Amino acid sequence: MPDTESVNNHFKVGIEMATLHLMVGLPCSGKTTLAKQLETEYQALRLTPDDWHIRLGHRFGFGMSEAEEAVHNARHEAVESLMWDVAARVLVLGTDVILDFGCWTRREREVFRSRAGSLGAHFKLHYCEGSEEELIDRLRIRNNQKDNETFMIPPEKLKEWFKLFEPPSIDELEK
Repeated sequence: MPDTESVNNHFKVGIEMATLHLMVGLPCSGKTTLAKQLETEYQALRLTPDDWHIRLGHRFGFGMSEAEEAVHNARHEAVESLMWDVAARVLVLGTDVILDFGCWTRREREVFRSRAGSLGAHFKLHYCEGSEEELIDRLRIRNNQKDNETFMIPPEKLKEWFKLFEPPSIDELEK
């Protein structure tokens, strides 16, 4: 009769590792649309912060004071932290996860790549891009729809965010 360790190792070989899919891009670049497609394709758990904010009654948009925006940003960090806790557990259980976070800096993306690796999960970056003009046009359309599933974002805010965004380098995309 084989020992327990060899039986466990035998079963581990047959287990497929989960993948952390990280969505990268600015608002209106198509991240959530692609994330929803990947969710179906990979039978993955999709975690989109805006969905949680809206469900909890949190709003972002026109006329926010600096203090209100600071509260939103702190709340956003807490939501993403909770989402990561859920994502980590799901990855360990062997199911793919899609983090629809945007991840505007290389440092943020490297943190998630490292976290996935420490859990034994694969990592895949999905970059959605668009010119400033294209994303502002999409934003105007989105803002005019005024549905309850997205945040209203002033075009000036998106222009500010373009200055903060670090597009992934070729080496990041090829890893």
